[in-house]
Amino acid sequence: MTEPTSATILIVDDTPGNLDVLSGVLRGTYKVKAALNGQRALAIAAAEPQPDLVLLDVMMPEMDGYEVLRHLKADPRTAAIPVIFVTALSDEGDEYRGLELGAVDYITKPISPSIVQARVRTHLYLHQQNRLLESRVRERTEELQRTQLEIIRRLGRAAEFRDNETGLHVIRMSHYSRLLVEAITANSEWTDLVFHAAPMHDIGKIGIPDHILLKPGKLSPEEWEIMATHPTIGGQIIGDDPSPVMRMSREIAENHHEKWDGSGYPHGLAGNNIPLAARIVALADVFDALTTARPYKPAWTVEEAVALIDRQSGLHFDPSMVAVFHDILPEILKIGKIYSENTYSD
Repeated sequence: MTEPTSATILIVDDTPGNLDVLSGVLRGTYKVKAALNGQRALAIAAAEPQPDLVLLDVMMPEMDGYEVLRHLKADPRTAAIPVIFVTALSDEGDEYRGLELGAVDYITKPISPSIVQARVRTHLYLHQQNRLLESRVRERTEELQRTQLEIIRRLGRAAEFRDNETGLHVIRMSHYSRLLVEAITANSEWTDLVFHAAPMHDIGKIGIPDHILLKPGKLSPEEWEIMATHPTIGGQIIGDDPSPVMRMSREIAENHHEKWDGSGYPHGLAGNNIPLAARIVALADVFDALTTARPYKPAWTVEEAVALIDRQSGLHFDPSMVAVFHDILPEILKIGKIYSENTYSD
């Protein structure tokens, strides 16, 4: 077993003599920090550079070792630091209580230097291996997430290409959606979910027959009824995958054609019953569709598109999101230029 390099041990005991004894046992091998009370121990544990392991006395005034451990485990900055109790309490119930609270080991006083050194070395090694394993799992998870997101993006673009689009539409409207989300929440995780799921909004168009999807003229009532099934088809394509981004993709795909006044499809949802992400994507989707040329229409001016969105506030669109849209319109227009049909290729 190799010794962890430059490990730092925090010793917590209200008796200076006990601190001196433990420091003498460990100082030749490790960096040692000391605290005479629980409050000081918590401050040292949370500060950078953090200790790699804590040796913690139980019987201390004001804040005993059990309470110190509770605080350490409740703080995400210190929750992963292994804690070994070093105490004169030798009852089996005391040991069980400490381990139940999250301590990794229990050493009784008076200490044996060789036992302390062996236990510290073992738990430092285990902690080092756990961190290495967590790092590898995190790397693998991130790799899988990157692959999943790329598949989502490509599927979204595939749906747009089939609908006589260049594929840049899904890029622009995804960025517009992200800007709208950022304007209403600081929750970066939810922002990323909407941004990555938005490209799947029209994936259901894959299931619409070509003679309807690619028809240059107005659809008949029968054809329109078939076209209106694409949100439901999209939900079926995405399925019940448990990952957050896939759940968000399905929510958007199934609901982005619902309207604030309840006149949308496929479920006729109204107001706040329409998922917020779908309301956001609906606005971003329509604005980009209006302001870019399609085989069946020229691009509208920004002024024309904004005027229509204003007229549809409270009808098609969530009025609060229309207000946000106006606030961030300059940023939306910047994104439109960056990913315009004439200046960007992917």
